[in-house]
Amino acid sequence: MSIACVARELGGEGPVILVLHGLLGSSRNWQSAGVALAEKGYRVVALDLRNHGSSPWAEDCSYPAMAEDVEVFLDQQKWGPVHLLGHSMGGKVAMRVAVERPDLVSRLTVVDIAPRAYSDRVREEFRAMNALDLTQIKSRKDADALLTPLVSDWGMRQFILTNLNQSPEGQWRWMVNREALTRSLPQILGECLSLEEKFLGPTRFIRGGKSNYIRDEDFPLLQKHFPQTDWVTLSESGHNPHFEARAGFVDAVLA
Repeated sequence: MSIACVARELGGEGPVILVLHGLLGSSRNWQSAGVALAEKGYRVVALDLRNHGSSPWAEDCSYPAMAEDVEVFLDQQKWGPVHLLGHSMGGKVAMRVAVERPDLVSRLTVVDIAPRAYSDRVREEFRAMNALDLTQIKSRKDADALLTPLVSDWGMRQFILTNLNQSPEGQWRWMVNREALTRSLPQILGECLSLEEKFLGPTRFIRGGKSNYIRDEDFPLLQKHFPQTDWVTLSESGHNPHFEARAGFVDAVLA
């Protein structure tokens, strides 16, 4: 069963670009990049996917379920086909939407992810989140200190901590459905398309030159599923080009 995802207007008027965030992200992560895209003459809207941000929680974290949420949202908006942009996990959701409902997608942009299975690298972050005793936290600084022995990378710790907030009673809690996402990691890290599925519309893959999420050997797979595809490499960026190379990223999305 689909759920009603929460949408965030990031500004602008004109043709719609709908943004889908990555695992443990939310629409808030796209505020700056969304504004930059909106300044180029587009209306930019970002969704909180199920179990993330302000959207409802559900046990099913599969790509078909997340894609259905997006499809129902677009059907309700009656915008017609939109430019669908997805990053990482959101890129896999976007690919599923495109092959299932090509009538909803005028153009597909996938950011630093391929439709293949990935290793369990992100389990480190989930192990850290699951090990964090929220009853011991009095401030975000406390949470950062407790995470430091578990996640050495400062940037990754800050990203994890964007999912932590306080209830009106002052209790710290996760904004993501940590338990369901942990159980669903094999699905989330797995393939998102079947062998014969294709999207025949214009498609662009954007990859970070310092990232290994899209490798040169992935290109035949991208062309198999997306015959009208091309790709752009932002050499100075890692896995998050909308943060790390924003100007080049905006140009790559709109070119």
